[in-house]
Amino acid sequence: MIFSVYSVAPVVSCLSNFRRRTLSGFPPIVVSTLDMERIDALLDQYPDPGPAEVEALRAELDRADVREPRQMPDNVVTMHSAVHFRMLDNGKEFERSLVYPREIDGSEGKLSIFTPVGSALLGLAVGAHIDWPAPGGKMTRVEIVEILYQPERAGDFTR
Repeated sequence: MIFSVYSVAPVVSCLSNFRRRTLSGFPPIVVSTLDMERIDALLDQYPDPGPAEVEALRAELDRADVREPRQMPDNVVTMHSAVHFRMLDNGKEFERSLVYPREIDGSEGKLSIFTPVGSALLGLAVGAHIDWPAPGGKMTRVEIVEILYQPERAGDFTR
């Protein structure tokens, strides 16, 4: 399965319901100031309110614990992290790098932050899971199995 920037359309109705849910029961997320600034700049290109998937990402960022890149825990998914994750509803496992939409080139190894799963992964720690809208209008539970590569852990604070 390839997740692309174009896979968000089927989840709009599910995301509409998601936006109305409280985020208090969701696992904590940690996002770097660098990632937050770059994602915010992309989100600013959308109207307010924007499409449901954009609003879901905005809601996630609003609840984030924001830290300087050098202060990021090494077990948290950041932009450009290579992550091994599992869809708990069907047991399928994937390894993908979380990237910005402009970096999607059709290769199977990349996942845009603007896809439902990409938005779900950002800021989660190893072992954490989150229920998130999936294509087809249903919810799926995504679990972080392992961070294979994290730029901050590797000493890359400006990527």
